[in-house]
Amino acid sequence: MSTLDSKITVIVGAQWGDEGKGKITDFFAGESDYVVRFHGGNNAGHTIIVEGVTFKLHLIPSGIVYGEPMSIIGNGVVVDPKALLDEIAYVQKKGIEPKLMVSDRAHTIMPYHIILDSALSGHQGDLAAGSTNRGIAPVYADKMFRNGIRIIDLLEPDVFKEKLEKGYHFAKGLIEKSLSKSLDISKDEIFKTYTKYGELLKPYIKDTSVELYNAYKGGKSILFEGAQGISLDVDHGIYPYTTSSNTAAGHISTGTGVSFHKIDRVIGVVKAYLSRVGESPLPSEIIGTEAESLREKGGEYGTTTGRPRRVGWLDLVQVRQAVRVNGLTEIALTKLDVLDGFKELPVCTAYNINGEEVKEMPASLTEYRQATPIYKYLPGWKAIPENIWDKGYDFFPKTLKEYILFIEKEVQCPVKIVSVGPQRHETIIR
Repeated sequence: MSTLDSKITVIVGAQWGDEGKGKITDFFAGESDYVVRFHGGNNAGHTIIVEGVTFKLHLIPSGIVYGEPMSIIGNGVVVDPKALLDEIAYVQKKGIEPKLMVSDRAHTIMPYHIILDSALSGHQGDLAAGSTNRGIAPVYADKMFRNGIRIIDLLEPDVFKEKLEKGYHFAKGLIEKSLSKSLDISKDEIFKTYTKYGELLKPYIKDTSVELYNAYKGGKSILFEGAQGISLDVDHGIYPYTTSSNTAAGHISTGTGVSFHKIDRVIGVVKAYLSRVGESPLPSEIIGTEAESLREKGGEYGTTTGRPRRVGWLDLVQVRQAVRVNGLTEIALTKLDVLDGFKELPVCTAYNINGEEVKEMPASLTEYRQATPIYKYLPGWKAIPENIWDKGYDFFPKTLKEYILFIEKEVQCPVKIVSVGPQRHETIIR
């Protein structure tokens, strides 16, 4: 039986991002006609290892490594043209000619957005999320201010010049007058450089809304790849310590321009423990030698930034919200192999907030800052048997299976996919 039975499948992060979505997307992408990114920008990163070859992607959907599915960057994504061109060259160097379409309606990250991003991080102080300084927040803000420049504009010099005049001076005023920083790059230099980017990207720029609509009507299989995770969603996450887009599965329609009436499968990717790049309270965080050991064993360094990730025990309050907000039909549990050798595994099932047991994520920042984890302690396992993917789920250690069953019961969502390594084949379907 095919592992991908449904026509519309969404894969989203159920934590803080970095859960292993790229590997899970890659696992299913070969059976899809389309693989689609629908939000975020090159602040996200996916690492995929296929037959010993490592791919680090930031904008292009993970399915690109197959060469067969059409990869689509939807209108909800914000695009740094240079970063995209560099990534196209990167996959070409690895022997893949990308089948890629970029939405003509996607907004473009400009140099002043990147400068503004860095200046705003200093301005926000203790409320800063820990930006990647890729210009993501400012370009989404400009989109709402209606100062944005879209990919299609790079192909129309007169319109581009008209919009750049407005957007450049607006950003310059913010950077220099409000934030006391400088914008040294000239408007003419930006125009010349970005017009060239437009020429280079022209073969990929399409009306992807029409493409996906026709694919959907024609019964094609479409796989949507989310970036980041639910706790970084700008509406449902730990605001303001979030990203600047909606990471939830429901955003696929606005992020692609197609109303999908039937979404067959929504897979939430959950790492068997927790990691976080960036700033915010983190109730189940661990520090010290145990954290260092977990970080090194799990390779917990940001794909985009290289920054060491903060690590902690699995937080089921967070996963519970992910199940509800995304409408998850199942969970893909990743990196179970990293927990080999722990005698005991704490799992956060609720928060203690001023003496009250809280099982759902609070909106109140005051309450979240005060939250301490309530743990259930589960027995660990020595090691996952070698080549377990050839043997099957029944050959897992008993305590590991109990760990999975405990998660399912707590969050009321089945764990149907289990990943025990970074490569495609190191995966078990229950």
